[in-house]
Amino acid sequence: MFKKFLRAAAWLAATLVLLASAGYLYFLSFGLEQQPRANPQARPADIAWLATTTPAAPRGRVLAVVSSAAHFPDGRKKAGYELTELARAYYVFLANGFEVDIASPAGGRPPERIDTEDMGDADYAFLNDLRAQRKLDATLRLAEVDPTPYAAVYFVGGKGAMFDFPGNADVARIASAIAAHGGVVGAVCHGPAALLDARGADGRSLVAGRRMTGFSNDEELFLMKDARQRLPFLLEDRARQLGARFTAAPKYVGHVVVDGKLVTGQNPWSTWATAEAMVAALGVSPAARPETAEERSTLALAAYYNYGLEAARAELRQGKGFDKMLVLMHAVVAGMQGRVADAFQLQRLAKG
Repeated sequence: MFKKFLRAAAWLAATLVLLASAGYLYFLSFGLEQQPRANPQARPADIAWLATTTPAAPRGRVLAVVSSAAHFPDGRKKAGYELTELARAYYVFLANGFEVDIASPAGGRPPERIDTEDMGDADYAFLNDLRAQRKLDATLRLAEVDPTPYAAVYFVGGKGAMFDFPGNADVARIASAIAAHGGVVGAVCHGPAALLDARGADGRSLVAGRRMTGFSNDEELFLMKDARQRLPFLLEDRARQLGARFTAAPKYVGHVVVDGKLVTGQNPWSTWATAEAMVAALGVSPAARPETAEERSTLALAAYYNYGLEAARAELRQGKGFDKMLVLMHAVVAGMQGRVADAFQLQRLAKG
């Protein structure tokens, strides 16, 4: 009996070893170790498109607003603003001739969230940019901000925005005033929470009847099952309650909505396009900028969800290189949701 048990245990162990080895070899087949990596020592001078596109004469000023809320109200989960959502937009505005001021509800150094898995050269350049960091060390306090000089306001996302943007009289005042004088109002991810108390010239909600997007219910609830209990509201729900014509792409795919001078982006992968859409809404043709590997993957994913695998592969062939890990992340999400066919096809897409 004992020998039978030993033989069964040995067979099971060997099977597990073989499965683990096969899984490891399959993982290696994606060539992730050959993917280009971001340079943590990057500086603004290393961002070639930034050095060659910035106009000599400034075209105006943009106010970027970040959250001061470091934690969820219970203190157990970090909040803050997302660094990539500020850094990328900051450089797009600079490259197109707009000076950028940074403000926050509390003023001073705001709490930032950094995910090194999502960082690119421009994000590290922002961390190594002494001028940008001086602005972050001394963000303007919103209560002291006069919106008159600004051509646009850009509300940066991050979970903190869900706690200190809604119900903040100064957030609503600045968004309403810039909209009233014909400026551009932009926001990305959770940043559109800033728009919910703003008013148009007619006294109605700034988003009522307007096309917009933001971090969707699907995205929020996938990452945080108890989001309805942990957050004051879900952004998509509240926007719809106010009469917004809210649209969303599939989870974690870039999506930007422009309604006149209201520009909103769905999630962090929408940041580059949101900032450039704001520049266009300001009457400036956005300066040429090399497409990032992350952006190419996002476009391919959008093509996959809309038209299928071959359309996604065709999208990838139009550029050079893509972010395989981002595509694999979508495969994992599909698997977790029981979408077996999508999980399989997205793994095929990740292989190129």
